[in-house]
Amino acid sequence: MTIRPQPAEFLYAERVTDLPARFENILGAFLVGRGNPLHDVDLALADHPESILGHCLRMALIVRGDDAAHLSRLAESVTAIETICREADGQARRHALAARAWLDGDHALAVERYGAIIVDFPRDILALAVAHTLDFRLGLRHMLRDRVAQVLPEWNPATPGYASVLAMYAFGLEENGQYRRAEKMARRALEIDPRHPAAMHVIVHVMEMQGRGREGLEFLAANESAWIDTSFAVHLAWHRALFHLDAEDAPSALAVYDAQIATSRAVSELADASALLWRLQLRNVHVGGRWSRLADLWERRGFAAARPFYIAHAMMAFAATGRAAPARRIFDQLRDAVASGALASHPEQSLIVPLCEALFAFARGDYTSCVRRLEVVRHIMHECGGSHAQCDLLQLTFVEAALRANKANLARALVAERTAERPFSRLNRRLQRRLA
Repeated sequence: MTIRPQPAEFLYAERVTDLPARFENILGAFLVGRGNPLHDVDLALADHPESILGHCLRMALIVRGDDAAHLSRLAESVTAIETICREADGQARRHALAARAWLDGDHALAVERYGAIIVDFPRDILALAVAHTLDFRLGLRHMLRDRVAQVLPEWNPATPGYASVLAMYAFGLEENGQYRRAEKMARRALEIDPRHPAAMHVIVHVMEMQGRGREGLEFLAANESAWIDTSFAVHLAWHRALFHLDAEDAPSALAVYDAQIATSRAVSELADASALLWRLQLRNVHVGGRWSRLADLWERRGFAAARPFYIAHAMMAFAATGRAAPARRIFDQLRDAVASGALASHPEQSLIVPLCEALFAFARGDYTSCVRRLEVVRHIMHECGGSHAQCDLLQLTFVEAALRANKANLARALVAERTAERPFSRLNRRLQRRLA
């Protein structure tokens, strides 16, 4: 699908020449996760340094990408927009204002500002895509759905980018437990763009939540050529491994890890790697030197500006390998953040300290301490900063720690809670058998 947004529908520009074809192509790649749009927009801005759309694209890419390595370029684009666009309340200036809030570390203010842009410009797909991502990271599950619902009447199949909007809405529906409607919306997106990886991602989530593992594996295999070279590739491979685990096929899950996840370098992909190996550890599956190699990759990253979600997944690798030094650095950093009040504004931040302590306790076999720490935050586990499928790892750790600590009543209650939400999960049936 060729995406050709019109200035009046997408982002008001100071001059028509601000929309060269190369920026349109980058926007299209951004929406479907193909290629390297950030690299491409950097090259385009080198040729068009005063392009309003170019700088807004780069701001959106960096905020959505959540990589601290690109903060200097984000600041550069924010300053450029503020310099080029004189109208204080202009659409591009509002993009810059929202991006500046994120740059300053105030993600709640950033999503508020992006959301305000969408209300006034409901076809501003850049603001919508960024706000959707921030809603996800901040655990604003209702807004993950409702923010897209606010603008959906302004879109139709003839509007460029409509498939991406449907995919966003479908994901919001899925994360709010509306699985039938989510799959319906995702399949509508695929009718428009049969190779849209975000729509495929939603369908895979629905199948995972409904215990449709065999169907999920078939769906991923049938569509692999469409998603394998996108930014969704590692994450969809992770879902593939989860389907194998639900089928009690740990060797196949490890084979997926080795073939499609182990060589990952992006922080989100490292998180998927940790999440899969930790699930295998919960099942006492021997993973050889994989943990050590993954911990090496985590040690090369800095955590000063990292999201708590990623810190927790790094801690899994350090705990599993017994690496006390990097774990201690994380704990020191978290203690400083607590002392400064920086971890008090959101459940994901409130969750991180006891969660890291619980992970380390579990890895050293102190299951009673693990249970005690997770009990403190069990009411906010669903706000870990990831999807329901990702946050489920905390619940699985809680159940396994309760079983190993001989807290049968607690384990029984937790398994019953899981089974009520996912009655067709083979993993839940396995846990029920262990209890029996």
